[in-house]
Amino acid sequence: MEIPMWKWEQITMYFITKLLRTAKGYDAIWVIIDRLTKSAHFLAIRESSSAEKLADHTFHEELGTRLHFSTAYHPQKDGQSKRTIQTLENMLRACVIDFGGSWDSYLTLAEFSYNNSFHSSIGAPPFELLYGRRCRTPSRQKSYADWRRSELEFQVGDMVLLKVSPWKGVIRFRKRGKLVPQYIRPFRIIVRVGKVAYRLDFPEELRQIHSTFHVSQLQKCILDEDAVVSLDDIQVDERPNYVEHPVAILERKIKVMRNKEIPLVKVQWQHRIGFEWTLKPEAEMREHYPDLFATTDFNEEV
Repeated sequence: MEIPMWKWEQITMYFITKLLRTAKGYDAIWVIIDRLTKSAHFLAIRESSSAEKLADHTFHEELGTRLHFSTAYHPQKDGQSKRTIQTLENMLRACVIDFGGSWDSYLTLAEFSYNNSFHSSIGAPPFELLYGRRCRTPSRQKSYADWRRSELEFQVGDMVLLKVSPWKGVIRFRKRGKLVPQYIRPFRIIVRVGKVAYRLDFPEELRQIHSTFHVSQLQKCILDEDAVVSLDDIQVDERPNYVEHPVAILERKIKVMRNKEIPLVKVQWQHRIGFEWTLKPEAEMREHYPDLFATTDFNEEV
């Protein structure tokens, strides 16, 4: 048989029959194989169904593929189908006890394992020829996630921190900004809901928020409740510069602006590297630093 020029251009089909009937009534497997990439589909069917006629007459026409017929027990004609059937039967035979008569429920896993395994005839897994790489299995992804994951369990009365995402922090808890804390307040657990969820005791201002959360959103908090300081009560000076304080008023000046006079005072400031002097409006300094004028005796200049 000639080698096809493109994947899934030519396929072969085979039927495994006389299997143990499952609860859904399946007793046969329809095997469809791509001749180029060796990738396969395993479909559970009923031996008495008319799927054979449907596949023979319409399936290949819809996909634009060509069917090649062969005789039984003649591997020179279609050896890859025979080898695929043997591999599938070995997989099912090894797991028949674990499947417990429901092999049809695990057929997709067998198909994935077959297509993601190395084939010596093509020097790669079929998935790698189809998609350019092997497919990542959920079990492997789970093993990576489990490296740093530990089982968490809390008791009623424990104090926990609640994790909030940036979006939920804005919508639910009115927390804005990229650098806001990832976990908010400590809350007390009041009820355990099922095996992996807990209900928290929210204050009155958060009563409109659903108070039940998955354990992955919680973190144990060990604290002295008397020493807790709410972040909302902390006032942060956003000015990055050193805060200077006035030390004394040295003299008073009157600045004439056309038909207007502006009283100014010369202020001595405590700077981080010493002292410096600036002119400031007298009204502004009297408003913010009235104590400096109580004992100041200065000369007035124009």
